[in-house]
This record gives sequence, C-alpha cells and structure tokens, in this order.
Amino acid sequence: MSDPFNFLDPLVGLEKKITELERLGEESGLDMTSEMASLHAKLEHESRRIFTSLDPWQRVMLSRHPSRPQTSDYIDHIVDDFVPLAGDRAFADDGAIICGLGTIDGIRCMVVGHQKGKDVYERSRCNFGCAHPEGYRKAILKMRLAEKFGLPIVSLINTPGAYPGIEAEERGQSLAIAENIRDMFMITSPIVAVVIGEGGSGGALGIGVADRLLMLENSYYSVISPEGCAAILWKDGNKREEAAEKLQITSVALTRLGIIDEVIEEPAGGAHRQPELAMAGVKAALVKHLQDLQGQDREGLLEGRYEKYRVMGECAEAAAS
Repeated sequence: MSDPFNFLDPLVGLEKKITELERLGEESGLDMTSEMASLHAKLEHESRRIFTSLDPWQRVMLSRHPSRPQTSDYIDHIVDDFVPLAGDRAFADDGAIICGLGTIDGIRCMVVGHQKGKDVYERSRCNFGCAHPEGYRKAILKMRLAEKFGLPIVSLINTPGAYPGIEAEERGQSLAIAENIRDMFMITSPIVAVVIGEGGSGGALGIGVADRLLMLENSYYSVISPEGCAAILWKDGNKREEAAEKLQITSVALTRLGIIDEVIEEPAGGAHRQPELAMAGVKAALVKHLQDLQGQDREGLLEGRYEKYRVMGECAEAAAS
C-alpha cells in the first residue's frame, strides 16, 4: 500500500538532514551554525509551501495522523487537577469517551472528549474513538453535573463516527445521540467544543452542540466520512478524494459556510510534529471563549445557541428555468 502521508516526505527528509548535521557537529566539534540555519529556513519554507496547498483529502489524512494529540494529551498538558469521572449508571464505562473535572488557566470546568487510543491495546479498549451509547450517556450525565455546579463545559471532538455495530444499536445508539443533542441545547452552562481531529457524523454531534464551535486547521467536520460518502454515492470507496472535495469538510470551507466560529492555526508541519505548540494554541482559544461566555445570562446563552444552529444549512433554491 502507498504511504498516505507521502506528501510530507520533503519535510521528513529535511528533518533527517538536520538531525544528521546536529550529530555530526557534536561528534566532530565543528561549527554547523550557518548550515543548520540554512536547513531550518528551508524547512520552514517547505512547510509553508506544502501546507498552504493541501487538498481536502490530505487534510483528512492529517486529522487521522497517529501522532496527532488526543484528548488524553490535552488533559495532561492544558488541564490542571483533572479528576476523571466514569460510567453511565446503566451499562458500562465506555473508553471512547473521557470525562472529568479540571481547571484550564484558572477556569474550573468539565472536560468531555473522544479518545482513539495510541497503541493496539488502548485502541481496542477505546474502540478507535467510536463510542457506544453508554459513552454518550456518560457524557450527558457529566454535562448535567457541570450544569448543577455552574461549571462551563469543554468538548474535544475526535471520532470517525459513533460505533455502528449491532450491540450498539441494541442498546439504543441512535436514541442516545439524539437525546444528547436535545439535552445539550437545554444545558445552561457555557459549552465550547473543539474539533481536534476527525469530526464524523452523529458521533461528533453527540458531544458537539456548543455555544462556540472551534476547529484545528488540519481537522475535518462532516456528516459522513469521505470513504462512506464515496461508497454510498458512487459505490466506490476509491473516490474518497473526490468525496472529500465535494463535502466541503475543511476548516476553510466550514468557516466560509458559517459553521465554525474559529479556526485554530496549527504549528508548521501540523499538530503531530509540534504537539505542545498545537495544544498551547487550543488552550489559548478555549480560555478566550470561556471567558467571553462567562458573563452571559442563562436566557441569552440558550437563545444564542438555538439561533446558531437554526441558521446552519440555509440554502437558496434557483428558480425553475
């Protein structure tokens, strides 16, 4: 199989050269300052060139990069005093959804997010970020707890979609997602959601109704994955690149359509190359929006959230010729 990230090969090659030059300088004692500066300048130039010309499918691939920061990474780096909360009080604890209380830059909040897993064991436990109904029930229970104590909610979205298996449907998958969407419109706590990777279908919406919807530069947000769209429309999953283009799922397209409130810029080379910088950018955006929402009264918050989603999907019909 071809490497899905081969468009990053020029950057990988330059980074290898920089590493080799650093090692050579340390071993030989030679001054490599000018050579290193030249390679770093070239790396920065190549990063700008590549990332300003990415097509939608390449951004989808970046959103799935295995080294991209996940919810657990954001919790470790930007959330202080995190206390995990588990279980849906009905069936089980779903590893695909992480919930807990914590503090972000002095703001006490409830954090809810998808977790894909980083190795084969964690991915199996987290079901690759595809939550079961108990995961969505857990999420809304913790959101109601946040409402009870007057705490804002931070939602970190990163899923290809909710788990579509028979056992999930038997336990009420569609109902769990529908109830979450309904109840999130009525929660009186401020909600800020960030698409940190994949934002697929109802799996994303199940924890994605928010007063402010943010999105990392190389993530996507869509009613369906490009592969699923291609399989349905053309009966050919190989047309995923064309589907990604038609779906308008990138941060640029969604901002133009008025769905995303802010695009969080990623560091040169993508979030997977400089994760700490990427997470710092997300933290700054969260703090800004949480502080902005804190002063709103209950009625104004709920009305604004309702109006935000009512205008999504507006279209104009052309007159019949």
